[in-house]
Amino acid sequence: MAHGPDRRVVAVVVTFNRLPLVKRLVARLGEVDGLHEVLVIDNASTDGTSAWLAATPTTGEVPVLARTLDRNRGGAGGFHDGLGWAVDRDADLVWLMDDDGLPERNCLTLLLGHDYDFWGPLVVDEVDTDELVFPVRPPGTATALRTVAQVRARARDGVLADIVIPFNGVLVTRELVDRIGLPREEFFIWGDDHEYRLRAEEAGARVATVVTATVRHPSVGNLGTPMMFGRTTYNDSPSDLKHYCMARNNLVNLRDYRGPLHAIAFVVKTAWFYAFTRPSLSRLRLSVGAMRAGIAGDFEGHRRFL
Repeated sequence: MAHGPDRRVVAVVVTFNRLPLVKRLVARLGEVDGLHEVLVIDNASTDGTSAWLAATPTTGEVPVLARTLDRNRGGAGGFHDGLGWAVDRDADLVWLMDDDGLPERNCLTLLLGHDYDFWGPLVVDEVDTDELVFPVRPPGTATALRTVAQVRARARDGVLADIVIPFNGVLVTRELVDRIGLPREEFFIWGDDHEYRLRAEEAGARVATVVTATVRHPSVGNLGTPMMFGRTTYNDSPSDLKHYCMARNNLVNLRDYRGPLHAIAFVVKTAWFYAFTRPSLSRLRLSVGAMRAGIAGDFEGHRRFL
């Protein structure tokens, strides 16, 4: 059953130092049917974003409200505050997105044609819209789908069930937020969206991707370096900040949702990668420190890289 027209839909955008992109996105949201309000969370940008937002930008018939945080709290902190703000403003459905995405004008309409708890569009390359930015691996399969055609061929009635790529144009119901709470703000970046999906699934949420709806997104490049003789890949970022958060948050997610054996396997995989695949004692030490912090519940260590 599709959601009725009386459902209040609020978009939440999180931005940091990407004024041209957030201007583009806010303008596009003014062209989207079915949207009642846009809430922008600015992570203490230093590029003029806060001044632009303070001027109360307008976007067609859709009101735009903004909050500038007192410090950069990352995507996790931004979506934590933004989702809570939307619920406080009586949203029935919240449409979550980063500032670098650009939904097609019919994206929300296509999403609202379906009734789930946590669901979103395909995220396609902004240059080559036949390619997915984030490969999709349907549950129970070993092969990742990398093109729009591959995903649509696997879909039923325009939907790929039990999988979604948050927070890139994903819709979440107020009812689900009431059940599972808000994203983990302490994660800062990396893994907060994955954790929220895992939490939703653990709570029995209906999750899906609507394969006719799309959001354009810049390419993120290589999502993993082959290792262990090509049997697997490792997400190795040149950014110390991203790698620290990845190592810490991924270990916590594995421990909490897949158990200690999976967490230990990730520790071994990390050690192998920096010992044999791309030897780096400094990166190994960084990884160990990040994972130790995650196990100890210390989520402040990333701040030294800001």
